[in-house]
Amino acid sequence: MIIGYDGKRAVSNMTGLGNYSRLVIESVAEAYPASRLLVYTPKLSDNPRLAGMRSLHNVEFRLPAAQGFKGSLWRSFGITNNLRADKVEIFHGLSNELPLNISSAGIPSVLTMHDVIYRRRPQCYNAIDRLLYDWKYGRSCRNATRIIAVSQRTKEDVVELYGIDPSKIDVVYQGCDDSFRHIIPEGDLEAVRRRLLLPQRYVLQVGTIEERKNLELTVRALSGLPADVKLLVVGRDRKGYLAKVRKIAAELGVASRLDVRHNITFADLPAVCQLAEVIAYPSYYEGFGIPVLEGLESRRPVVAATGSCLEEAGGDAAFYVAPDDARGMGEVMRGILDGSIPYADRIEKGLRHAARFKTDDMAQRIMAVYEKTLAEWGQKKD
Repeated sequence: MIIGYDGKRAVSNMTGLGNYSRLVIESVAEAYPASRLLVYTPKLSDNPRLAGMRSLHNVEFRLPAAQGFKGSLWRSFGITNNLRADKVEIFHGLSNELPLNISSAGIPSVLTMHDVIYRRRPQCYNAIDRLLYDWKYGRSCRNATRIIAVSQRTKEDVVELYGIDPSKIDVVYQGCDDSFRHIIPEGDLEAVRRRLLLPQRYVLQVGTIEERKNLELTVRALSGLPADVKLLVVGRDRKGYLAKVRKIAAELGVASRLDVRHNITFADLPAVCQLAEVIAYPSYYEGFGIPVLEGLESRRPVVAATGSCLEEAGGDAAFYVAPDDARGMGEVMRGILDGSIPYADRIEKGLRHAARFKTDDMAQRIMAVYEKTLAEWGQKKD
């Protein structure tokens, strides 16, 4: 099978959508070595995160022709010429969007929808971005032959907000990188602690520092935790939200216990997770919530928020609080830290729950969607 992928995020994005794109491409390539995977990207870099894809014999990168569309215009329109020239049998848009002319290109398509946060949390976006995402992603949902939703919640949102027939949507959960599953020897963990100057005791929150991720709640909860426990935050500030969080921390007297890092590498993240005493992820809204799964795989207690899909990511293994309940968040974390809330059974439940999201299984489910898509496309042509 010749499979085309929208590779922009895989090449240029180092976090969520990029991680998902690389994981899909690598896992499908490894599970189906006879398939040929063509990754279409407006540009290519020497990004070390591409090493996995570069090492696979059946993965090839495709760039725009020297003459013709470039950049976003190429992704929106010109790419279909390349797909036809390369005899691509199926195209997979990995990050909520497809070429605008895919429905007239004569090529069946699969679209991964991660979320519709721009509709559920509109205050997090400016009006122009909301309108653009709504138009572009809604059109992609309607034009796709089939849709992959990364959670049941995302599927329900797409059905409700875009009027898509639920039978057109398959839920395929995302796995996390295998490195989080490996137990790192204690000596190696302590070496990472020393090299990165990590606190001796800390709660960890990973993710973009923005209003939706609700770091504010964890900071408020921190004020009720033992004074030697710090809050380690791994992520980049967006729209100045960090300034608001720092102000709250100062008002609560915990500013010195807030440790924000922007440059921890993905390679070090499994060790940073395993060294944490608690992993917090109280986001108001997510498409899936990979940090929850990474926490479970790291064998650490996870505290997440109710209200979106984090209950799907954490199952019965994570602890849950309402996203505005700072007191409840503090009580749960304090109980974990002082031992009054036992969590050993949660660790075991977490490993069993995380086993549902193995990358091999994800690759098989995605291939099943491809085969279903091709069968439906063939029936339409007949």
